[in-house]
Amino acid sequence: MSETYLNALGVACSLGVGKDAVADALFGAATHGLRPIDGWVPGRTLPLGDVTSELPPPPAGLEHRDTRNNRLLLLAAIEIESEVRAAIDRFGAARIGVVIGTSTTGIEEATRGIATRGAEGTWPGDYRYSDQELGAPAAFLAEWLGVTGPCYGISTACTSGARALLSARRLLHLGICDAVVCGGADTLCRLATNGFHALEAMAPERCLPFSRSRRGINIGEAAAVFLMTRDRAPVVMLGGGASSDAYHMSSPEPGGRGASEAMRRALSAAGIVADTIDYVNLHGTATEHNDAMESHAMAATFGHAVRCSSTKALTGHTLGAAGALEAAFCWLALTDPRRRLPPHTWNGEPDPALPVLAFTRADDALPAGRRHLMSNSFAFGGNNASLILADAT
Repeated sequence: MSETYLNALGVACSLGVGKDAVADALFGAATHGLRPIDGWVPGRTLPLGDVTSELPPPPAGLEHRDTRNNRLLLLAAIEIESEVRAAIDRFGAARIGVVIGTSTTGIEEATRGIATRGAEGTWPGDYRYSDQELGAPAAFLAEWLGVTGPCYGISTACTSGARALLSARRLLHLGICDAVVCGGADTLCRLATNGFHALEAMAPERCLPFSRSRRGINIGEAAAVFLMTRDRAPVVMLGGGASSDAYHMSSPEPGGRGASEAMRRALSAAGIVADTIDYVNLHGTATEHNDAMESHAMAATFGHAVRCSSTKALTGHTLGAAGALEAAFCWLALTDPRRRLPPHTWNGEPDPALPVLAFTRADDALPAGRRHLMSNSFAFGGNNASLILADAT
């Protein structure tokens, strides 16, 4: 099976816009992207990871695709536009695919339209049902780029971005595409903030993944997009695995069996053993049940020595974009001249009820030689995904 490479990365999140700005904030961990914001849950001020940079408007002719989600996706995609345009010139528009994961898409705009109709009896003039369609972000990018290859969205909750990369890799392996623009995008919306608040899963302060004091998630927004091809590049997507244990609508399987299965499948697809992995970016949402499940899954798969961290105390949980964003963090670690790793940011108080994990610190770096990194994403419904990125040989 031919290898697939992540040739280019565009990223925007609450840490910054662009690879350099995000890397500086990510590896230093001296700053984070969370800030207290009113209005997303009635009567509550909550720490959220919003993108404060100005977002580009949709290009001329794409005004019918104007949502915050698509604007944020465009902001990230502009960073790799030259590489994508070069691929189009080389392979042809019909050989370029677009696969984007999302869970919120344009539901915030749709929610406002529904509220207006409820109050006034008519839809507002700018209401478009298509805003809330889960394939809308992928369609927007395909229309902007003028490509005609396979184009679709993936919405598997918090594994959406990771599964978009898995799907893109499959399109290349099957010979259906020569290049795929893939990743994830999600923006803040009241449906998500109020939904997680109703589940009593949102922390009133900055989240503390894997701490004995953890109280829940912070929500963020982000977009991360890759150009994936079979052309050799410094970072290879060596493998990936997925599982669906269907344990519960929202609670993870307590022992982490489905999560472990996704990690084992990723290792098998990559043709490596667990001891080969140098770092794992944990899903690490800071909820009681997710962190417990993932701790057990990590211990069962790797033991207690592999270095790992959750980056959600820096960005918030970016939902459908999280899998792509955290794969981007692994990409940044592999391309960083100083081989830095994202530090685990918390209060330093481990939960004695959980297996011990080797959390990274601010001065941790990857070893010399070829490095192998894993990124975990776990979602509602028992949907699990793990990706393995590595240096090209």
